[in-house]
Amino acid sequence: MIGAGLVFWRRSTEVPFVVMTRPASGVGRLEEDDVRYLLLIYGDPGAYTGLSETEAKQITDDYWAFGDDIAKSGELQAGEALQGTETATTVQVKDGDTLTTDGPFAETKEVLGGFYMVDVADLDRAIELAAKIPDAAWGRGRVEVRPIMEFTRDEEGSGS
Repeated sequence: MIGAGLVFWRRSTEVPFVVMTRPASGVGRLEEDDVRYLLLIYGDPGAYTGLSETEAKQITDDYWAFGDDIAKSGELQAGEALQGTETATTVQVKDGDTLTTDGPFAETKEVLGGFYMVDVADLDRAIELAAKIPDAAWGRGRVEVRPIMEFTRDEEGSGS
């Protein structure tokens, strides 16, 4: 679906953990002194089991509305849902050999289900947005707010 210069899509017809939202190309930083944060959404993947059709539609609609709101405000940088941990591959390099293991690194009850990357004025605004994410607002999960480290490169190619 395309609207107001924004591109939205959905990969699945199942109840999403996060509705995928990405600003259209050309959407940049709000202000130079803004800070980018990842809003990491954690929850129990079984939390949606047994939802009625009405509840499933409501949480999906809530995610669409949240994505629309932060996209229209210009704060959205990216957002994605992650497939289940059963699709994960863990990679480790030991003595120069690349080793892979099917599944997540650790077994946990709560898993990372998705994220939003936002560009906001400060931590208070990032927390305000995190509290509006439907999984947090509905009490079905929690959102970790983490600032993104920004690096720059000089003309010689070294970074700081």
